[in-house]
Amino acid sequence: MFRRRAKDLPEGAPAGTRYLLREKMLSFGDDFWIENDRGEKIFKVDDKVLRMRDTVVIKDGEGKELYKLQKRLLRARDTMAIERGDDKVATVKKAMITPLRDRFTVGLEGGGELQVEGNILDHEYQVTRDGIPVANISKRWFRVRDSYGVAIVPGQDDALVLAVTVCIDHLTHHDR
Repeated sequence: MFRRRAKDLPEGAPAGTRYLLREKMLSFGDDFWIENDRGEKIFKVDDKVLRMRDTVVIKDGEGKELYKLQKRLLRARDTMAIERGDDKVATVKKAMITPLRDRFTVGLEGGGELQVEGNILDHEYQVTRDGIPVANISKRWFRVRDSYGVAIVPGQDDALVLAVTVCIDHLTHHDR
């Protein structure tokens, strides 16, 4: 009812699958659903509060664990690992020096790297691989208060891109 549908998105909004996430979604112990732009619950985000270190689990709609996100303690800069089962898939790191824009790097275990750049606090940023957009994050696509959208280009692992987005939100907002 309050959501913009894909056909109502402003001009310039990227094509691809769009998801709705809540701002400051990872309040202590909060679980929530990531919905697509049709309002369907696609992924569940489970914040594990009784762990020694920050742990977040992303599950599919049937409750199967897809990715586990863990904050790495005692690092020079904020870092979170993304794991699938017992295998580390990616490491999300906040850039140490960010003169004009917020920046994160995502090292992929299979090789390569994602760059995240833009205004992270205002949820207006882009994820790229080798300079090619992978996802855009924006508050402008949905009218739901305290929400933002993630538009992922076709051919990506949507759950992994959303895991990166959750890590960035967690590293940016969780301690505030």
